[in-house]
Amino acid sequence: VGFVSEDEYLEIQGITREQSGDYECSASNDVAAPVVRRVKVTVNYPPYISEAKGTGVPVGQKGTLQCEASAVPSAEFQWYKDDKRLIEGKKGVKVENRPFLSKLIFFNVSEHDYGNYTCVASNKLGHTNASITLFEVKTTALTPWKGPGAVSEVNNGTSSRRAGCIWLLPLLVLHLLLKF
Repeated sequence: VGFVSEDEYLEIQGITREQSGDYECSASNDVAAPVVRRVKVTVNYPPYISEAKGTGVPVGQKGTLQCEASAVPSAEFQWYKDDKRLIEGKKGVKVENRPFLSKLIFFNVSEHDYGNYTCVASNKLGHTNASITLFEVKTTALTPWKGPGAVSEVNNGTSSRRAGCIWLLPLLVLHLLLKF
């Protein structure tokens, strides 16, 4: 999208952040060669959170909540749980802030870590927030002998294992016969 002005200046009314970028000014007359100058236009705007998703993590595992915000100047991030600001260095929790992204990292999730967290993104033009949930997911441990298709029998406290996929062989043969 280009703007053209025959005046000595270019006025962009109602400028939006999408109109940030490099602009070129060209001045010419009948006496000399045209002079071209480039100018970078930066449009400042308050933060808006573009992505904030909850995540499920089993107890004892590492979990990460992410908050992504766009802003010029860059947003500063803060995290809250139950209206209490989380302080950097809380045991087992780390906050990683980048210009447009903040991560709240739990190194060993416990029951009391689950719940709603609030990410606040702010700059000199304003602030916004989003609620992000860390929730529990249950997992079942899979061993080499247990898992999909495995059968285990227990007799008097001893375990004898046998392959549970043998019944699939006749079904596979039947399928192949019907196909041809």
